[in-house]
Amino acid sequence: MDIAIINKAAGILWQARLAQERLPALPTDCRPMTLTDGYAVQDAMAVLAGSPIFGWKIAATSAAGQKHIGVTEPLAGRLFADFVLRDGASLPAAPLQMRVIEAEFAFRMGRDLGPRAAAYEMDEVCAAVADLHLAIEIPDARFEPFDNIGPAQIAADDAFAAWFVLGPKVEGWAELDLPTQPVRVWKNGKAAAEGTGANALGDPRLALTWLANELSKRGGGLKAGEVITTGTCITPLEIARGDAIVAEFTGLGQVSVTLS
Repeated sequence: MDIAIINKAAGILWQARLAQERLPALPTDCRPMTLTDGYAVQDAMAVLAGSPIFGWKIAATSAAGQKHIGVTEPLAGRLFADFVLRDGASLPAAPLQMRVIEAEFAFRMGRDLGPRAAAYEMDEVCAAVADLHLAIEIPDARFEPFDNIGPAQIAADDAFAAWFVLGPKVEGWAELDLPTQPVRVWKNGKAAAEGTGANALGDPRLALTWLANELSKRGGGLKAGEVITTGTCITPLEIARGDAIVAEFTGLGQVSVTLS
């Protein structure tokens, strides 16, 4: 795609995000048709936004997540600092289209993992991690409908990134068996969903490794201080106005958000 066309698509998507508007699709004259072009639009949108990058999200790391947005592979998107919420925050539910929450493990990087020819191994990636946090992601799409637009437009739309709640740090995380870690989400005081860390690409650490290699191939890499949320441990849970959500990671702690 020509740079002017890429920038046009990026501008449309960012303005839709700020205005909380929905698009049936990007116009045909600036619609990405390949994943490479989709990521090029996302990269341009990050420049256009001028908002600090808090980190990254990985979408579609579970079978349920892939089915929810109509794709067959993981996708990467940026977390913008202006859309990060404190634990226990209240978020207006009315503008949300997808209306789901996801309970996730999020890693904060301790050092850079830059681009290189050789693939990163999981142990090497984990050695570059500073902390593990509990988290809630509240994804959203700038498209309506969102489940049939294809991976190129989803990548352009920041892999449906929107709101992110960073919860407490987990002590001694390197010794934990994250794939078997139980996760339960409570909605208005009642158990509403449950799963394990294995839903995130088999292991949240494998999901993190996938992203490290994906960004290495794309020429950017991971940066120290960035937070990477690795995909939902549960089937995405439907939410509505007034819902109080608590994601409980058994024995590790919890993180919460209320939909006002």
